[in-house]
Amino acid sequence: MEKTYISFTEEMKKDYTVLVPNMLPMHFTLVCKVFRNFGIRAELLTTEGQEIKDTGLKYVHNDTCYPAILVIGQFIHALQSGKYDPHKTALILFQTGGGCRASNYINLLRKALEKAGFPYVPVISMSLAGLEDHPGFRLSVPMLHRLMYAVLYGDLLMLLRNQCRPYEIKKGESEALALEWTDRLAKEMDVGKRISYRKVKETYRQIIADFNRIPRAEVQKTRVGVVGEIFVKYSPLANNNLEDFLVKEGAEVTVPGLTDFCLYCIYNYLLDTKLQGRNKKVYPLYRVAYRFLIGKQNDLISAIEEISEFDPPSPFEHTVSLVQGYIGLGTKMGEGWLLTAEMLELADKGIKNIVCTQPFGCLPNHICGKGMMRPIKERNPDVNIVAIDYDAGATAVNQENRIKLMLANHSD
Repeated sequence: MEKTYISFTEEMKKDYTVLVPNMLPMHFTLVCKVFRNFGIRAELLTTEGQEIKDTGLKYVHNDTCYPAILVIGQFIHALQSGKYDPHKTALILFQTGGGCRASNYINLLRKALEKAGFPYVPVISMSLAGLEDHPGFRLSVPMLHRLMYAVLYGDLLMLLRNQCRPYEIKKGESEALALEWTDRLAKEMDVGKRISYRKVKETYRQIIADFNRIPRAEVQKTRVGVVGEIFVKYSPLANNNLEDFLVKEGAEVTVPGLTDFCLYCIYNYLLDTKLQGRNKKVYPLYRVAYRFLIGKQNDLISAIEEISEFDPPSPFEHTVSLVQGYIGLGTKMGEGWLLTAEMLELADKGIKNIVCTQPFGCLPNHICGKGMMRPIKERNPDVNIVAIDYDAGATAVNQENRIKLMLANHSD
């Protein structure tokens, strides 16, 4: 087939700035550092506000998925800002290879770039499925190795910050420590340094010990879990700073980590072989990757349990087992069965108050999130779940009022 996109070439790699959309600030700061260490001049976009939505709506149909409007709006807003030379700028989008958001935005983005007068700007597809060819951007094994640790470190920092922040005596101390460690870890990602797993596990313990030393008040807070479509669940831009709002309302926030989503994607490849006979040639490779990442997650959980009283994430294999009798594992469009599993995981951990974030009109989320609320609550009557729609036309006031109502009727 004739190639219909502009490849990011080795020549471009020398002097192009690659803009990265901001889904998880700490995780993606580390991801950008890994890219830079491999010669990619990556820069994380941190812009926010109504102008991002307005820019997205100008170049994308308003019926398009909300995360697409935001990501495309943030990219075009950056290109129009004058901060970057559009002729020396590339964009990167993460694609899962599935049939939902993360695989279809890229064509919408290219159409929007053409409409905005930037048809020459390359868009890099970052995908394990190898959906496109970009000679200047290759996912090598050493890069993937470091990206894995960026995800694990990011999950640990997010978990510890969220468990300290509502109780800290000195306001802002948890966030400051998380940012400090993000900077320190970024320096450890240097491609010239060999990553010692023994050193990684020591670093886990140092991070945990540092957060454990934060003075915290002995008070009881309402624990609230956040699940949903991956971008809206994590991105402060997309969910109107949901975590900040919940903390101000007196809640302790729990957000499942990105490691689970990575494992979910790998696990689905294994399921395709069992259910449909697909991917037989690469099945052994994915099986090894799955066991490898499972082991890394379990080591992180063990480090938390051994030296602190922080609540660790649930092992992925336990999370998978929770969906039995609720939803089939073949339901894997978008966040699929993982969304149901994360709600059950939170309930299993004693977190009975759950905010299910979803882009308005997102069919997979309405089925696997909102659609599963009734069967979950029928078998777990003490679980309190509220589904919140996010859209370019929705107001934060309405969303926050619905969450306040949930908190007013919270489960202990």
